[in-house]
Amino acid sequence: MSRIGKRPIEVPAGVIVSVDPGRVTVSGPKGELRQQVPTRMQIAQEDGTVTVTRPTERGDDRALHGLTRTLIANMVEGVTNGFEKRLEIQGVGYRAALSGSNLELQVGYSHSVRITPREGISFEVPIPTQIVVRGIDKQIVGQTAAEIRKVRPPEPYKGKGIRYEGEHVRRKVGKRA
Repeated sequence: MSRIGKRPIEVPAGVIVSVDPGRVTVSGPKGELRQQVPTRMQIAQEDGTVTVTRPTERGDDRALHGLTRTLIANMVEGVTNGFEKRLEIQGVGYRAALSGSNLELQVGYSHSVRITPREGISFEVPIPTQIVVRGIDKQIVGQTAAEIRKVRPPEPYKGKGIRYEGEHVRRKVGKRA
């Protein structure tokens, strides 16, 4: 008893998906991504769609089915449009700048913090208090953004630090005199 995924993945023109046992490769206009996938899941490609089928209805097979489908969909999205994470810097004198392809952060330490991008990642600083992390691999974009945020996470009393765009920081009252 097998069940086909509820949502097949639409593959746009110009994107090539090749399926080998245990590995999926997706190449498109922005680059190429490879991903290990569970061999229990059957992946079929036909007429511009990719469907993932699970062998049983057991809980672990259901979880792997969703994971596999999402990984492949994110790969197709990444090689087509790419991913980006936006960060904001708040604090007096806190700023970011590009030095070649590296990111220079001045966030209240006695020295500036330099972050070197991983392969496939690019930084952009539209204004000194904003950072944009771009790439085709969603996981690496998110990990790089988390590492930048970790340099100076937002503190709860004044809200100074590096935060994701739109992130709400719960503020504390502080002590009263």
